Amino acid sequence: MRFLLPLVFIGVPIAEIALFIEVGGLIGLWPTLVAIVGTAVIGTAILRHQGMAVLGEAQGAMDDGRLPIDSVIHGLFLLIAGILLLTPGFLTDAVGFALLVPPVRLAIARWLLERLRGSDRVHIHTVHMGGSDAKTTEGRSAGRRGAGPVIEGEAVRVEDDDGMAGPKSPSPWRP
Repeated sequence: MRFLLPLVFIGVPIAEIALFIEVGGLIGLWPTLVAIVGTAVIGTAILRHQGMAVLGEAQGAMDDGRLPIDSVIHGLFLLIAGILLLTPGFLTDAVGFALLVPPVRLAIARWLLERLRGSDRVHIHTVHMGGSDAKTTEGRSAGRRGAGPVIEGEAVRVEDDDGMAGPKSPSPWRP
C-alpha cells in the first residue's frame, strides 16, 4: 500500500506516453491532439452541467434540514473527474469520463466505505436520527432541523452588577 502512490505517479505517465505513441501511430499527430483537446472540452461541459445539478441538490437538502451527504460524495468524485479530464491523456480521460456516471461514482463510494469500515486504522461512527419532523397543531411541518423529541423551556437573561449580561470577559476591549 505504501508503494501505491509512487507507482501511480510513475506508472500513469508512462502508460499515457505509451498510449500517445500508439494512438498517434494509428491516427496521426493532429487527430491525436484534437482528440485530447476535444475530450477535455466535452468533459468540462458535462462536468459543469453535473456540478450545477449536484450543487442544486445540496442546497435543496440543506433547505429541507438534511445533511447533503450524497451531494458531497458526488461533488468529490466530480472534482476528481474534472482533474482527470483536464489532465492530458487517454487513460485519465477514460477514468474521468467513468466518474461522470452517477452509478459508477456510488459504486466506488460504497466500495471505499466498506474498505474503510474493515480497516483498523479508521473508525466510522454513524448516528441514526429516528422520528419525524416536529408538527404544528395544524399538522404542517414546523421547519425543525433534525429529528427527535421537542423540549420546551424558558430562558431568563441574568445581568451582573455592572449591567452587562453574561460572564465577564478578561478582554481589555470590554469594560
